[in-house]
Amino acid sequence: MKKIGKYTVCGLLGKGGMSVVYKAHLPVIGKTVALKLLSPHPNLVSLLGREAVRERFISEALTIASLRSPHIVEIHDFDFHENEPFFTMEYYYRDLGRIIGEAYRPDLPSRLLSLDKTIHYTRRLLAGLSRLGRAGIVHRDIKPGNLMVSDEDEIKICDFGFSRVRGEKLARPPHLVIGSPFYAAPEQERNPDAVDVRADLYSAGVIVHRMLTGLLPEDGPQRPSLCHPDADPAWDRFVERAIAPEPARRFASADEMLAGLEELALAWAAKKENFCRATVLTPDGPQGPVRFKIRSTPVKVRAENAPQLFGCDGLMRPLRYPETDPAVSADGSIVFDRSAGLAWQASGTSDPLDRESAGGYIQRLNAASFGGCSRWRLPTIEELLSITRPPGLDFRDCIAPVFDRRQKLLWSCDRCTFTSAWYLDVELGFAGCADLTCHFHARAVTEAANIESHAAGPRPLPAP
Repeated sequence: MKKIGKYTVCGLLGKGGMSVVYKAHLPVIGKTVALKLLSPHPNLVSLLGREAVRERFISEALTIASLRSPHIVEIHDFDFHENEPFFTMEYYYRDLGRIIGEAYRPDLPSRLLSLDKTIHYTRRLLAGLSRLGRAGIVHRDIKPGNLMVSDEDEIKICDFGFSRVRGEKLARPPHLVIGSPFYAAPEQERNPDAVDVRADLYSAGVIVHRMLTGLLPEDGPQRPSLCHPDADPAWDRFVERAIAPEPARRFASADEMLAGLEELALAWAAKKENFCRATVLTPDGPQGPVRFKIRSTPVKVRAENAPQLFGCDGLMRPLRYPETDPAVSADGSIVFDRSAGLAWQASGTSDPLDRESAGGYIQRLNAASFGGCSRWRLPTIEELLSITRPPGLDFRDCIAPVFDRRQKLLWSCDRCTFTSAWYLDVELGFAGCADLTCHFHARAVTEAANIESHAAGPRPLPAP
């Protein structure tokens, strides 16, 4: 295995013009980190010179290390490997780009997020930008791929390779592009060394536009109120101000933009209070005819073949949603899908687990004869998709859940590669593949006919 300093390299996470980022383990304790090693592209070296590139890389490490914020990725270590500098950071396996489905071609449509999710992520992003503003730092490359998402669903701003500290003077040829074209403010494209915090707020506005419309505003901004079932004209005005071409028309600071967001959040909370309804399912057990059968045996399928096999669109959302017929057991611990003849755990693991540990949880579930059954298993992607409803974008979709909502990311039994497996994002209703070391929840399934004594309730289950 490749070693960089004392770290064992586990895989490649990404490569840019200045550096390469690896997933790595710290020996003995096995802590996983993101390791960023200086490895500049020859074109960048010819533009800036080797020493200037090295200086910029070290400056990035110093910038991150100087910040303390729950919304900015934390740096752990700095060292040299074969005379090249590297540093390690917190490792997260998801970023906002993966969540919305922004692939290698950002100009393609992406997934819309609910207003609740949009508010949540934007609130955290602006809190991080506020911290940068107080430190006199302009990031200059805010985009979904640079916003890591933690297990607790918190935003962590990363990749400060293009950032500029107030008063800092770094040599730059006039034709060197700073930032990402789809998210960079107009003035940054003209003169990146003269921009202030409003350039980062423009990028944040583009991200909000994308979360609400699924589109980029490069071909003309779209009004969120026409694209999203919950967004009203107040969101149109918020986005219009955030991505105004002239910096003077935008929010002056992250705190001002955050105040505008909080006004929208209060109005949305009041609307939900007025319109949400709840329904309760009758605990009448697994009776009823089986109307459709779903694949229950595991498969190994690569990402390019998955949409056709799983019956999904290009963003890995089901092409159709079966009309399920759910009912819950008397104690509420088991959900019966009578249409498919399946029985599910209503909840699942209390904490997210790696894939191997998820399999161990299923074994313990069977050893304890949960629900009087010892034939529980991890579900296939098709089984998971069968209990998925369209994403809750509409405020009228407030039906009381039959499943525990704390388990938002669920492992399946299906593999993508030898080192990755498929999972379901319950909130957004799409399937994705992730490294086996990622941490998601597990929820068991079995054939309803295997539940012999559901009315008696489950036996105690050892904690995972």
